[in-house]
Amino acid sequence: MSQIPGEDQVSMTMNNDEIADAMSESNLVNSCSDNFEFFTKIGLTKLQEPSLEHTIIKASFFTSIRDQSELAKKINIVAIHKNSHSSRSREARADSFQVFAKAVADKCGGNANLKYGWYGASRNEICEIVMHGFSWCNKAAGNRYSISLSPAKFASDSVLSSEADENGLRHVLLCRVILGKQEVLTANSNQFHPTSPEFDSGVDDLSAPRKYIVWSVYMNTHILPSYVISIKAPYLIEGSKGLLEANIIKPDSKWVSFPTLISMLSRFLEPSQIAFLNKNYSDFQERKITRKQLIDRMKEIAGHQALAAIVNLFAKKTLCATC
Repeated sequence: MSQIPGEDQVSMTMNNDEIADAMSESNLVNSCSDNFEFFTKIGLTKLQEPSLEHTIIKASFFTSIRDQSELAKKINIVAIHKNSHSSRSREARADSFQVFAKAVADKCGGNANLKYGWYGASRNEICEIVMHGFSWCNKAAGNRYSISLSPAKFASDSVLSSEADENGLRHVLLCRVILGKQEVLTANSNQFHPTSPEFDSGVDDLSAPRKYIVWSVYMNTHILPSYVISIKAPYLIEGSKGLLEANIIKPDSKWVSFPTLISMLSRFLEPSQIAFLNKNYSDFQERKITRKQLIDRMKEIAGHQALAAIVNLFAKKTLCATC
Protein backbone atom coordinates (compact mmCIF):
# COMPACT_ATOMS: atom_id res chain seq x y z
CA MET A 1 0.00 0.00 0.00
CA SER A 2 1.97 2.94 -1.29
CA GLN A 3 -0.57 5.54 -0.29
CA ILE A 4 -1.61 5.70 3.33
CA PRO A 5 -5.32 6.53 3.73
CA GLY A 6 -6.04 9.78 5.54
CA GLU A 7 -7.77 9.98 8.89
CA ASP A 8 -10.89 11.28 7.15
CA GLN A 9 -11.29 7.95 5.36
CA VAL A 10 -12.97 5.11 7.14
CA SER A 11 -14.70 1.77 6.63
CA MET A 12 -13.84 -1.90 6.66
CA THR A 13 -14.33 -4.87 4.39
CA MET A 14 -15.04 -7.46 7.02
CA ASN A 15 -13.83 -10.46 4.99
CA ASN A 16 -10.21 -9.35 4.91
CA ASP A 17 -10.01 -6.44 7.32
CA GLU A 18 -8.80 -4.14 4.55
CA ILE A 19 -9.35 -0.42 4.92
CA ALA A 20 -11.79 0.91 2.34
CA ASP A 21 -12.56 4.51 1.45
CA ALA A 22 -15.60 6.39 2.63
CA MET A 23 -15.67 10.15 2.72
CA SER A 24 -16.38 11.38 6.20
CA GLU A 25 -17.98 14.68 5.36
CA SER A 26 -20.70 13.79 7.81
CA ASN A 27 -21.72 16.34 10.36
CA LEU A 28 -20.10 15.95 13.75
CA VAL A 29 -22.05 17.19 16.74
CA ASN A 30 -20.97 17.52 20.33
CA SER A 31 -22.91 15.25 22.62
CA CYS A 32 -25.04 17.09 25.12
CA SER A 33 -25.96 13.93 26.97
CA ASP A 34 -24.68 13.61 30.51
CA ASN A 35 -23.89 9.97 29.74
CA PHE A 36 -21.14 11.05 27.35
CA GLU A 37 -19.89 14.22 28.99
CA PHE A 38 -16.67 12.40 29.89
CA PHE A 39 -15.98 11.88 26.16
CA THR A 40 -16.82 15.39 24.99
CA LYS A 41 -14.69 16.84 27.80
CA ILE A 42 -11.62 15.17 26.33
CA GLY A 43 -12.32 16.46 22.84
CA LEU A 44 -14.20 13.59 21.23
CA THR A 45 -17.04 14.46 18.89
CA LYS A 46 -20.26 12.50 18.56
CA LEU A 47 -21.17 11.24 15.09
CA GLN A 48 -24.63 12.20 13.93
CA GLU A 49 -26.59 8.99 13.48
CA PRO A 50 -27.91 9.50 9.93
CA SER A 51 -24.39 10.23 8.64
CA LEU A 52 -22.53 7.89 6.31
CA GLU A 53 -19.64 7.57 8.74
CA HIS A 54 -21.92 6.51 11.62
CA THR A 55 -23.73 4.05 9.36
CA ILE A 56 -20.47 2.43 8.21
CA ILE A 57 -19.03 2.03 11.71
CA LYS A 58 -22.33 0.67 13.05
CA ALA A 59 -22.66 -1.81 10.18
CA SER A 60 -19.04 -2.91 10.62
CA PHE A 61 -19.60 -3.59 14.33
CA PHE A 62 -22.73 -5.67 13.81
CA THR A 63 -21.15 -7.55 10.90
CA SER A 64 -18.28 -8.49 13.20
CA ILE A 65 -20.63 -10.14 15.72
CA ARG A 66 -22.88 -11.80 13.16
CA ASP A 67 -21.90 -15.26 14.48
CA GLN A 68 -23.72 -14.39 17.72
CA SER A 69 -26.97 -13.49 15.95
CA GLU A 70 -29.30 -13.93 18.92
CA LEU A 71 -27.20 -11.76 21.19
CA ALA A 72 -26.61 -9.23 18.42
CA LYS A 73 -30.34 -8.57 18.44
CA LYS A 74 -30.08 -7.45 22.07
CA ILE A 75 -27.04 -5.20 21.61
CA ASN A 76 -27.73 -1.57 20.85
CA ILE A 77 -25.16 1.00 19.79
CA VAL A 78 -25.95 4.03 21.90
CA ALA A 79 -23.31 6.40 20.54
CA ILE A 80 -20.20 6.60 18.38
CA HIS A 81 -17.57 9.24 19.14
CA LYS A 82 -14.73 10.19 16.82
CA ASN A 83 -11.21 11.07 17.86
CA SER A 84 -10.53 14.19 15.80
CA HIS A 85 -7.04 14.61 17.33
CA SER A 86 -7.94 18.14 18.37
CA SER A 87 -5.17 18.71 20.92
CA ARG A 88 -1.56 19.32 19.91
CA SER A 89 -0.33 16.12 21.52
CA ARG A 90 -3.00 14.02 19.80
CA GLU A 91 -2.33 15.73 16.49
CA ALA A 92 1.35 14.91 16.95
CA ARG A 93 0.50 11.23 17.60
CA ALA A 94 -1.63 11.15 14.44
CA ASP A 95 1.21 12.69 12.43
CA SER A 96 3.64 10.20 13.96
CA PHE A 97 1.33 7.34 12.96
CA GLN A 98 1.43 8.52 9.33
CA VAL A 99 5.23 8.77 9.41
CA PHE A 100 5.62 5.24 10.79
CA ALA A 101 3.02 3.88 8.36
CA LYS A 102 5.04 5.25 5.46
CA ALA A 103 8.28 3.90 6.93
CA VAL A 104 6.80 0.41 7.36
CA ALA A 105 5.31 0.56 3.86
CA ASP A 106 8.70 1.45 2.40
CA LYS A 107 10.32 -1.42 4.32
CA CYS A 108 7.66 -3.92 3.27
CA GLY A 109 7.61 -3.17 -0.43
CA GLY A 110 4.87 -0.56 -0.34
CA ASN A 111 2.41 -2.35 1.96
CA ALA A 112 2.23 -1.20 5.58
CA ASN A 113 -0.48 -3.83 6.25
CA LEU A 114 -2.85 -1.28 7.78
CA LYS A 115 -5.85 -2.80 9.53
CA TYR A 116 -8.57 -1.83 11.94
CA GLY A 117 -8.61 -3.47 15.36
CA TRP A 118 -10.94 -3.41 18.37
CA TYR A 119 -9.83 -2.77 21.93
CA GLY A 120 -12.19 -3.22 24.88
CA ALA A 121 -11.60 -1.70 28.31
CA SER A 122 -13.31 0.32 31.01
CA ARG A 123 -14.55 3.82 30.21
CA ASN A 124 -11.84 5.43 32.32
CA GLU A 125 -9.09 3.43 30.64
CA ILE A 126 -10.38 4.39 27.21
CA CYS A 127 -10.40 8.06 28.20
CA GLU A 128 -6.81 7.74 29.44
CA ILE A 129 -5.76 6.08 26.19
CA VAL A 130 -7.40 8.77 24.07
CA MET A 131 -5.82 11.56 26.11
CA HIS A 132 -2.36 10.16 26.82
CA GLY A 133 -1.87 7.05 24.70
CA PHE A 134 -1.46 3.40 25.62
CA SER A 135 0.55 2.37 28.66
CA TRP A 136 1.60 -0.97 30.13
CA CYS A 137 -0.38 0.19 33.16
CA ASN A 138 -3.61 -0.10 31.17
CA LYS A 139 -5.47 -2.95 32.86
CA ALA A 140 -6.92 -4.37 29.66
CA ALA A 141 -3.68 -4.11 27.73
CA GLY A 142 -2.82 -7.80 28.06
CA ASN A 143 0.57 -7.50 29.79
CA ARG A 144 3.33 -4.95 30.26
CA TYR A 145 5.13 -6.16 27.14
CA SER A 146 2.43 -5.76 24.50
CA ILE A 147 -1.04 -4.56 23.54
CA SER A 148 -3.56 -7.02 22.10
CA LEU A 149 -6.31 -5.94 19.72
CA SER A 150 -9.05 -7.98 18.06
CA PRO A 151 -9.25 -8.07 14.25
CA ALA A 152 -12.05 -6.09 12.64
CA LYS A 153 -14.31 -9.12 12.25
CA PHE A 154 -13.96 -10.21 15.88
CA ALA A 155 -15.38 -7.27 17.82
CA SER A 156 -16.99 -9.76 20.20
CA ASP A 157 -13.59 -10.58 21.70
CA SER A 158 -13.06 -6.95 22.67
CA VAL A 159 -16.62 -6.56 23.94
CA LEU A 160 -15.74 -9.33 26.40
CA SER A 161 -12.73 -7.29 27.54
CA SER A 162 -14.83 -4.19 28.16
CA GLU A 163 -16.41 -3.29 31.48
CA ALA A 164 -19.88 -1.91 32.05
CA ASP A 165 -19.95 1.57 33.56
CA GLU A 166 -22.44 2.88 36.13
CA ASN A 167 -24.99 3.40 33.35
CA GLY A 168 -24.65 -0.18 32.14
CA LEU A 169 -22.83 0.93 28.99
CA ARG A 170 -19.76 -0.78 27.55
CA HIS A 171 -17.19 1.01 25.43
CA VAL A 172 -14.76 -0.29 22.81
CA LEU A 173 -12.09 1.51 20.83
CA LEU A 174 -11.78 1.09 17.08
CA CYS A 175 -8.14 1.70 16.21
CA ARG A 176 -6.05 1.88 13.09
CA VAL A 177 -3.07 -0.46 13.40
CA ILE A 178 0.20 -0.72 11.50
CA LEU A 179 0.92 -4.44 11.34
CA GLY A 180 3.62 -4.65 8.69
CA LYS A 181 5.20 -8.11 8.64
CA GLN A 182 3.91 -10.28 11.47
CA GLU A 183 5.46 -13.08 13.49
CA VAL A 184 3.61 -15.70 15.52
CA LEU A 185 3.77 -15.29 19.30
CA THR A 186 2.88 -17.94 21.85
CA ALA A 187 0.31 -17.34 24.57
CA ASN A 188 1.56 -15.30 27.55
CA SER A 189 4.73 -14.42 25.67
CA ASN A 190 7.06 -12.04 27.51
CA GLN A 191 8.60 -10.90 24.25
CA PHE A 192 8.74 -7.09 24.20
CA HIS A 193 10.30 -6.49 20.79
CA PRO A 194 10.48 -8.26 17.41
CA THR A 195 12.87 -11.17 17.07
CA SER A 196 14.45 -9.46 14.06
CA PRO A 197 14.15 -6.12 12.20
CA GLU A 198 12.05 -7.76 9.48
CA PHE A 199 9.04 -8.08 11.82
CA ASP A 200 6.76 -5.23 12.88
CA SER A 201 4.06 -6.88 15.01
CA GLY A 202 2.88 -10.18 16.43
CA VAL A 203 -0.13 -12.39 15.85
CA ASP A 204 -1.53 -15.53 17.46
CA ASP A 205 -2.18 -17.24 14.12
CA LEU A 206 -1.00 -16.07 10.69
CA SER A 207 -3.79 -17.78 8.74
CA ALA A 208 -6.72 -17.05 11.09
CA PRO A 209 -5.70 -14.32 13.57
CA ARG A 210 -7.80 -13.56 16.65
CA LYS A 211 -5.20 -11.24 18.19
CA TYR A 212 -3.08 -8.49 16.75
CA ILE A 213 -0.14 -8.01 19.13
CA VAL A 214 1.76 -4.72 19.20
CA TRP A 215 4.83 -4.54 21.42
CA SER A 216 5.06 -1.81 24.04
CA VAL A 217 7.90 -0.10 22.16
CA TYR A 218 5.47 0.47 19.26
CA MET A 219 2.17 0.88 21.09
CA ASN A 220 1.88 4.66 20.59
CA THR A 221 3.38 4.81 17.10
CA HIS A 222 1.66 1.81 15.50
CA ILE A 223 -1.82 2.14 17.08
CA LEU A 224 -4.07 5.15 16.52
CA PRO A 225 -7.41 5.29 18.42
CA SER A 226 -10.05 6.47 15.94
CA TYR A 227 -13.52 5.84 17.37
CA VAL A 228 -15.21 4.97 20.66
CA ILE A 229 -18.30 2.81 20.25
CA SER A 230 -20.66 2.80 23.24
CA ILE A 231 -23.08 -0.10 23.47
CA LYS A 232 -25.89 -1.28 25.69
CA ALA A 233 -25.66 -5.03 26.11
CA PRO A 234 -26.73 -7.79 28.48
CA TYR A 235 -24.28 -9.01 31.06
CA LEU A 236 -21.88 -11.11 29.01
CA ILE A 237 -19.72 -14.17 29.52
CA GLU A 238 -17.61 -16.16 27.08
CA GLY A 239 -18.92 -19.60 26.26
CA SER A 240 -18.11 -22.38 23.82
CA LYS A 241 -20.31 -20.72 21.21
CA GLY A 242 -19.05 -17.21 21.78
CA LEU A 243 -20.96 -14.52 23.63
CA LEU A 244 -23.72 -15.68 25.95
CA GLU A 245 -25.98 -14.12 28.53
CA ALA A 246 -24.88 -15.02 32.02
CA ASN A 247 -27.44 -17.15 33.83
CA ILE A 248 -26.76 -15.56 37.21
CA ILE A 249 -28.10 -12.21 36.12
CA LYS A 250 -30.83 -10.80 33.96
CA PRO A 251 -29.99 -7.95 31.61
CA ASP A 252 -31.57 -4.51 31.90
CA SER A 253 -30.69 -2.89 35.25
CA LYS A 254 -29.21 -5.83 37.17
CA TRP A 255 -25.45 -5.65 36.80
CA VAL A 256 -22.44 -5.31 39.04
CA SER A 257 -18.77 -4.87 38.25
CA PHE A 258 -16.25 -7.51 39.32
CA PRO A 259 -14.43 -5.21 41.81
CA THR A 260 -17.76 -4.30 43.45
CA LEU A 261 -18.81 -7.94 43.57
CA ILE A 262 -15.53 -9.00 45.18
CA SER A 263 -15.83 -6.15 47.68
CA MET A 264 -19.32 -7.29 48.66
CA LEU A 265 -18.18 -10.92 48.90
CA SER A 266 -15.40 -9.86 51.29
CA ARG A 267 -18.03 -9.27 53.97
CA PHE A 268 -18.60 -12.98 54.48
CA LEU A 269 -15.76 -14.86 52.75
CA GLU A 270 -12.39 -15.69 54.29
CA PRO A 271 -9.44 -13.36 53.48
CA SER A 272 -7.70 -16.24 51.68
CA GLN A 273 -10.75 -16.72 49.47
CA ILE A 274 -10.89 -13.01 48.62
CA ALA A 275 -7.17 -13.08 47.83
CA PHE A 276 -7.85 -15.99 45.47
CA LEU A 277 -10.66 -14.06 43.74
CA ASN A 278 -8.51 -10.93 43.44
CA LYS A 279 -5.73 -13.01 41.89
CA ASN A 280 -8.17 -14.49 39.39
CA TYR A 281 -9.56 -11.05 38.59
CA SER A 282 -6.01 -9.83 37.90
CA ASP A 283 -5.49 -12.84 35.65
CA PHE A 284 -8.69 -11.95 33.80
CA GLN A 285 -7.55 -8.34 33.34
CA GLU A 286 -4.27 -9.63 31.92
CA ARG A 287 -6.25 -12.01 29.69
CA LYS A 288 -4.71 -15.09 31.23
CA ILE A 289 -8.20 -16.49 31.87
CA THR A 290 -11.55 -15.87 30.22
CA ARG A 291 -14.54 -14.10 31.75
CA LYS A 292 -16.35 -17.44 31.96
CA GLN A 293 -13.46 -18.97 33.89
CA LEU A 294 -13.49 -16.06 36.33
CA ILE A 295 -17.24 -16.36 36.89
CA ASP A 296 -16.98 -20.13 37.31
CA ARG A 297 -14.31 -19.68 39.99
CA MET A 298 -16.49 -17.14 41.77
CA LYS A 299 -19.31 -19.66 41.73
CA GLU A 300 -17.00 -22.30 43.21
CA ILE A 301 -15.97 -20.02 46.07
CA ALA A 302 -19.20 -18.14 46.85
CA GLY A 303 -21.87 -20.34 45.32
CA HIS A 304 -24.30 -19.64 42.49
CA GLN A 305 -27.17 -18.54 44.74
CA ALA A 306 -25.00 -16.16 46.75
CA LEU A 307 -23.78 -14.43 43.60
CA ALA A 308 -27.33 -14.11 42.28
CA ALA A 309 -28.50 -12.67 45.61
CA ILE A 310 -25.68 -10.10 45.70
CA VAL A 311 -26.36 -8.98 42.15
CA ASN A 312 -30.08 -8.59 42.91
CA LEU A 313 -29.31 -6.69 46.12
CA PHE A 314 -26.89 -4.36 44.35
CA ALA A 315 -29.43 -3.74 41.57
CA LYS A 316 -32.13 -2.82 44.11
CA LYS A 317 -29.79 -0.43 45.94
CA THR A 318 -28.76 1.19 42.67
CA LEU A 319 -32.39 1.56 41.63
CA CYS A 320 -33.36 3.09 44.98
CA ALA A 321 -30.44 5.51 44.81
CA THR A 322 -31.68 6.85 41.48
CA CYS A 323 -35.28 7.21 42.58
